[in-house]
Amino acid sequence: MNVLLALSRLIDSINRRVGQAVTWLILIAVLVSATNATVRKLFNVSSNAWLELQWYLFGGVFLLAAGYTLLKNEHVRVDVLASRFSRRTQVYLEIIGTVFFLLPMAALIMWHSWPFFMDAFENMEQSSNAGGLIRWPAKLLLPIGFGLLLAAGISHLIKCVGFLQGLCADPREVHKGKSAEEELAEEIVRQATQREVTSHKEA
Repeated sequence: MNVLLALSRLIDSINRRVGQAVTWLILIAVLVSATNATVRKLFNVSSNAWLELQWYLFGGVFLLAAGYTLLKNEHVRVDVLASRFSRRTQVYLEIIGTVFFLLPMAALIMWHSWPFFMDAFENMEQSSNAGGLIRWPAKLLLPIGFGLLLAAGISHLIKCVGFLQGLCADPREVHKGKSAEEELAEEIVRQATQREVTSHKEA
């Protein structure tokens, strides 16, 4: 079991790093959207490439952060009945849901989306919109995103079994720390402060 828990920690570390990196895509998407809207209003100029880049970024956030969201226990839950049961019973239900629903769904979509991506990559599929972007980077997000979610599901399952054996904390506990948005805001402030200190030293 210790080996499995070590694997769980490794998976969590990967999903945590990916999730923290993906939060930057939100900022980039906002900047692209605001710039595109401003240029279109002021100069009556626009491009399908910028519009498609916005949904590429949104898709990246949604798909790549799915495993991170599961890790942080921030997926929407409807526990009308489960909340009435004991904690151990809730974890047993979590195991059933993970084994029979989450893992098969993530594995199936990852498996079937790979040929979908490969076809676009081999043919260098281009957007049907004038001036649009190539399609394969967006389609690559599907197998990667669901692969990360599959791994997060395996990690979650290991922690559920570990909890039942008294080896780790309840994996259903909601994360009490800072949200991804707060972490991103702090990182932006930290980097701005660091640049300001560096510029003062150079001056």
